[in-house]
Amino acid sequence: MNTKYIDLIHQTYYFPQEEFTLDGDNLEFHGIDLMGLIEKYGTPLKFSYLPKISDNIQRAKKWFNQAMEKHQYEGTYNYSYCTKSSHFQYVLTEALKNDIHIETSSAIDIEIVESLKAQGKLSDQTYVLCNGFKRDFYVSNIARLINNGHRNCIPIIDNFEEIPLLSEAIDGKFQVGIRIASEEEPKFEFYTSRLGIGYKNIVPIYNRQIKDRDDVELKMLHFFINTGIRDTAYYWNELLKCLRVYIDLRRVCPTLDSLNIGGGFPVKNSLHFEYDYEYMVDEIINQIKLTCEEADVPVPHIFTEFGSFTVGESGGAIYEVLYQKQQNDREKWNMINSSFITTLPDTWAISKKFVMLPVNRWRDEYERVLLGGLTCDSDDYYNSEQNINAIYLPKYKREKPLYIGFFNTGAYQDTIGGVGGLQHCLIPQPRHILIDRNENGEIETEVFREQQTGKDFLEILGYKM
Repeated sequence: MNTKYIDLIHQTYYFPQEEFTLDGDNLEFHGIDLMGLIEKYGTPLKFSYLPKISDNIQRAKKWFNQAMEKHQYEGTYNYSYCTKSSHFQYVLTEALKNDIHIETSSAIDIEIVESLKAQGKLSDQTYVLCNGFKRDFYVSNIARLINNGHRNCIPIIDNFEEIPLLSEAIDGKFQVGIRIASEEEPKFEFYTSRLGIGYKNIVPIYNRQIKDRDDVELKMLHFFINTGIRDTAYYWNELLKCLRVYIDLRRVCPTLDSLNIGGGFPVKNSLHFEYDYEYMVDEIINQIKLTCEEADVPVPHIFTEFGSFTVGESGGAIYEVLYQKQQNDREKWNMINSSFITTLPDTWAISKKFVMLPVNRWRDEYERVLLGGLTCDSDDYYNSEQNINAIYLPKYKREKPLYIGFFNTGAYQDTIGGVGGLQHCLIPQPRHILIDRNENGEIETEVFREQQTGKDFLEILGYKM
């Protein structure tokens, strides 16, 4: 009878997988000895595996370049990193090794760009695409960057007042893009995105505010789908609507030469995850070329802004199961030594699922459980995997510690969780380590941030020590 956890995995998924393998009874992630990390750094523990950032960037570049060559596409491909997914210095430093561009969403982003330029990690040739709703602070920072010589900074116009505000602050001629307010999927609570300018208003705003100006040049049309790039009728319909706007605009605006197809690729959230990235890229390039050829307009240069895809699969978190509570006949609660609300806030806020696997004891018998965090909040729990609607783990045994890992958590979780600040019920943020490989391919680790202490919280709260 197959009663071991490893039997369950083999019955449910194809395993091992590219990033997940076993060494005896223990799980390895990209060849990293996770039990070794636990022995060295303890738990709870967050980690970032930096090589995965460069790996995903290079994969996307390969897919787009292959598709462009196949379809004899005459435009160029430009990979941009969406900084809101993770603003951390180690992420930007790794990403910028790959000749990419930057997409920003707020004023402080510009100060990060300036810091990176001062360190020589980013040059004037790097495109800085400035999205988001812009008012004084953001406008003044964009203007400073452009006025100091970064002419490849392109503000993406989000509302009718931004061009006059930018024109007043920027010296000389500058380029802009316009963001389309895409229509959302029917399941959304609202019909049209609050971001950007409606389809029918794109050409009129160009004619009113840009066409006859000497100081503003329209370079880019920005198209963003909130649910990301997916093979659905909704996505292809919105892409074609965007291309019709591009064609109408290109016919009256010869400086328009770029299309930013915002909305990212999905990140693996289960061992059962399936997504044909190469097919999607190939079909996007094919559709753009065919549509432009039919309209007899030049194809645009392609920009993408991948945030979660860039950094998501580099992150992980490891917890220890402290105790098991039998609450009734059916519910067994495995209590972890941290909080889901504070360390993986998307599991609480939007019921997001991540790849979750035990780190050790794979050859022990398994049981169905719920996972609970340490806060006194009833919503601090995790109760199902993406595709099997339940959690199965090796049976809890007080004398045999059980460690569990959540993987592909590198996007948004730290900033949304307020890393370094106050946490719900004052549960400390875990120690965070960076994992890299040296020239010989050997694993190297360093502590990026120690676990929060009581003193850290008291200082924030204003208590005198």
